Amino acid sequence: MSLPSPLLSVVIPLLNESGNVLPLVKEIVAALTAHPVVGAAFEILCVDDGSTDSTSTEIQHAQLDHPQVRLIRHSRCLGMSAAIRNGVRRARAVWILTIDGDGQNDPSDAPRLIDLAWMKGPDTKILVAGIRINRRDTRGKRLASRFANKIRKAFLNDNCPDTGCSLKCFPRDSYLELPFFTGLHRFMPALMKLYGHECLFTPVNDRPRQHGVSKSDFLGRALRGAYDLIGVIWLIRHTPAPERGEET
Repeated sequence: MSLPSPLLSVVIPLLNESGNVLPLVKEIVAALTAHPVVGAAFEILCVDDGSTDSTSTEIQHAQLDHPQVRLIRHSRCLGMSAAIRNGVRRARAVWILTIDGDGQNDPSDAPRLIDLAWMKGPDTKILVAGIRINRRDTRGKRLASRFANKIRKAFLNDNCPDTGCSLKCFPRDSYLELPFFTGLHRFMPALMKLYGHECLFTPVNDRPRQHGVSKSDFLGRALRGAYDLIGVIWLIRHTPAPERGEET
């Protein structure tokens, strides 16, 4: 069966998410199929970032019931930013929706992000990002995230209170214009803004993890985040204002 050209590509980075894959795919399919514009014109790119459990097998099972699903496998763990980038590079649609693979992002919020992204026309340069409310993580993780967001906002002035939320919608080409580094997923609002894009933020649901364990390493993440922050500050100070030019 030939599938229609997708209007939207959903990219899901996955690392040892056995038990979460099938329910998440089913929810995404249900949410997008009901959308009046997207309908059946979407694909789901599941990027297995070197999982050592049955994640890839479960993705293959999902493909049996949902032909929209595509599997991309890394032979080793490359990190979330690399998983997202490889998914976006292989996407066929103009628009990308990213969502976390642990099931804590709620797919029922996706249509609202899509509508906000598309409300100004198909060629809008925009990033729509979810802001998690009623966080269901541990107290330590919430405090660490809050602290990191305050530091980042103070230095980057990106006006994003929750850059760690994976639920985002943006044009594929806009993302691929950004400089790539291992922490890119945490700095997308600042970099999209730097490259002349509008950034909108909308509240989204946050759900408890049902299977598996969090991959967060607080100390290591903090050190990497501080290092990346210095690099992003350098980029902002040394990147000229965007100039698209006019074709004559």
